[in-house]
Amino acid sequence: MPAGQMRAISCGTMPFFNRTNPTTMLDLMTWRPSVEIINETYNRIKDVVLHTPLMRNLNASNEHKANIYLKREDLQVVRSYKLRGAYNKISTLEASQLQNGVVCASAGNHAQGVAFSCKSLAIKGRIYMPITTPKQKINQVKMFGGEFVEVVLKGDTFDDAYTEALEDSQSTGAYFIHPFNDEKVIEGQGTVAKEIMDDANFDIDYLLVPIGGGGLAAGVSAYIKHLSPNTKIIGVEPEGAASMKASLENGENRTLASISKFVDGAAVKRAGDITFEICKSTLDKVITVPENKICSTILKLYNQDAIVVEPAGALTLSALDFLEDEIKDKNVVCVVSGSNNDITRMEEIKERSMLYEGLLHYFVVSFPQRAGALREFLTDVLSPSDDIVHFEYSKKNARSSGPAVVGIELKSSDDFEGLVHRMKEGGFFTEYLNDNPELFQYMV
Repeated sequence: MPAGQMRAISCGTMPFFNRTNPTTMLDLMTWRPSVEIINETYNRIKDVVLHTPLMRNLNASNEHKANIYLKREDLQVVRSYKLRGAYNKISTLEASQLQNGVVCASAGNHAQGVAFSCKSLAIKGRIYMPITTPKQKINQVKMFGGEFVEVVLKGDTFDDAYTEALEDSQSTGAYFIHPFNDEKVIEGQGTVAKEIMDDANFDIDYLLVPIGGGGLAAGVSAYIKHLSPNTKIIGVEPEGAASMKASLENGENRTLASISKFVDGAAVKRAGDITFEICKSTLDKVITVPENKICSTILKLYNQDAIVVEPAGALTLSALDFLEDEIKDKNVVCVVSGSNNDITRMEEIKERSMLYEGLLHYFVVSFPQRAGALREFLTDVLSPSDDIVHFEYSKKNARSSGPAVVGIELKSSDDFEGLVHRMKEGGFFTEYLNDNPELFQYMV
């Protein structure tokens, strides 16, 4: 057995490595981070981690007729809360446990937290990230870690990188720093709640926290529920990677067969076993939001408030539309975390947003193969405010008509029905692609 490695405790497909305290599964099911421990943790990490502001957001408050406050973890040193748990974990390890360095797996934000911690503590680390990780996050990890960190790109998802990192830990003895299923990591993330309670000069009616593996939700909810039991705590997941919601609904931690990778900071197939046990008793509910809705929130935050967030950072604010009846006239705190957004993703984000808002529509259009057919489509079907943003057509001489894939941007979503009516009336309409995801992905 490699030096420094004591044992692995099975947690479904994601073992939880704990070399300092050989915890039993019963302990994992009953353990909770106490207020006292989280306060101690805050004192340990406060000289490294920023105390981020709790700010009332005027635009969101006016839109939802509530008092919306943002806990701005996007302003953290590494632009997310992940530094809290990573630094707390690594700084509490003994020298003998660090003799072979540390290793971790991450889609980006945990990696930056570990990298920053390695450089701050002068510890060597290897960080496994999916090949699909945005380049901006990879560059940030290298910048924060400097000469102390090696980045290894493996697999298409976090789970692929996770498997590689575990194998590295087992073969080299490097200490595995779990991104969420670890007591010290959860306690570190829980310091977000201490800052919220210290700064809030009002009763918190609702607290919204993003969920990936559940480390933040577990730490924050355990702390808040103890000090403010009447606060309703709502976890928010992306619709395409809702592992915690599925687990809570089934009464046991479940592994999803597949997930959408778009919200990379929250795209995990399985929540932590420890975090699941905490969240099932501290969260009032978990809701999901569509990925395309998240894109609309990203653009709104940028255009209205000059706040730059990645998809995971927009989760909680995206959920407000689905809670409007509940939160009216209430005090609502949204944890905003993750501003590591790659500018090259903005075109996709814009397109997804327009699809969600009903402003962008794709069709298979049948054009008669005669002169003037396209002009007829432009003058008789499109209104003056409609704009063609995509057009693919190949003439087939042996046919009376030829199909084209056409993308049309509308000024208002209310214009859609009129557009479809005119297309059908003129004999142009063949297939609406927005409602056919498989064909849409293939043709657009």
